[in-house]
Amino acid sequence: MTVDLLITGGTGFIGSRITAAARRHPDLRVRSLSRRTPAGSAGPGATRAAPSPGASPSAGTVPGDLADPASLRGSCAGVDVLVHCASLITGDAESVAAVNDRGTKALVGEAVRSGVRRILYVSTAAVHGRGPFRGVRPGEAPVAPVSATSRSRAAAERHVLAAGGLVLRPHLVYGVGDRWVVPGLVGLLRELSATVADCGALHSMIDVDTLGRVVVAAALSPAHGPGVHYVNHPDPVTTSELLAAVRAQVEQPGGETAVDVTTAYARAAGSPRALHHLGMLAVDHWFQDDAFWDGLDCSPGEPFLRAFPHAVPWYRSFVATL
Repeated sequence: MTVDLLITGGTGFIGSRITAAARRHPDLRVRSLSRRTPAGSAGPGATRAAPSPGASPSAGTVPGDLADPASLRGSCAGVDVLVHCASLITGDAESVAAVNDRGTKALVGEAVRSGVRRILYVSTAAVHGRGPFRGVRPGEAPVAPVSATSRSRAAAERHVLAAGGLVLRPHLVYGVGDRWVVPGLVGLLRELSATVADCGALHSMIDVDTLGRVVVAAALSPAHGPGVHYVNHPDPVTTSELLAAVRAQVEQPGGETAVDVTTAYARAAGSPRALHHLGMLAVDHWFQDDAFWDGLDCSPGEPFLRAFPHAVPWYRSFVATL
């Protein structure tokens, strides 16, 4: 039985991996919500003809813009499963609220009206704010976002949960195409001219290709009902392990081999960005959810220290331009 699946944010860092995983699935007909409507395609309110038997598993694009709720009318017609991973991460508070909060509310409302039977939203553990979070399980930590972006994504979660949807919260996502996590660590290492020794703070991580497969598996899993799950590799990584891997494999700045946390803070004092990264790294952000993997037709993949080298060539090329 073919399942019609609509993906938002399908060309982004995470969304492109979800789209690729979905298109490899033999029983999925994949559509992507896009602000750019191909010439000759139907408008937002038009009726879409059912695909003919034997048509390609990819059903193309559906026009719609989360920043323009009216454009979403008809976007979920004929959809069985909605995977919503579009988020505006940068921008002013009004812009991120328009897309992440109000755009999600409008999209979920359209999904409910269209009879979509399953809604999944890819959120972030950043909705909890700053740690420490050590071995935290779903429901154990308050939602207390500290940035406008995280507040808008927490609001998006509420809209999805109110409609009986499933929310997934990864923490640090890395891999080819990552322009935030590892490049931010490279920036910190450059500022410190060293790595940070003896910092055992634990961090949850997942590589983006595994995350793409996991999202599709969870969207189709009858064992995963409404609610919130953390989606990370079960084995957390210490700050020292993380920074040492980046320093050894991506870029080795000059200076000392390692400094302690106190010295690191002193060296980062003149850089708000470096202080931001160090402040997160110095405390635990370990989110535990073994129950998520039970009954899921997808493995958590390799742990960070084994998976990371696959993305190192791309990271080296990218950070050389920073």
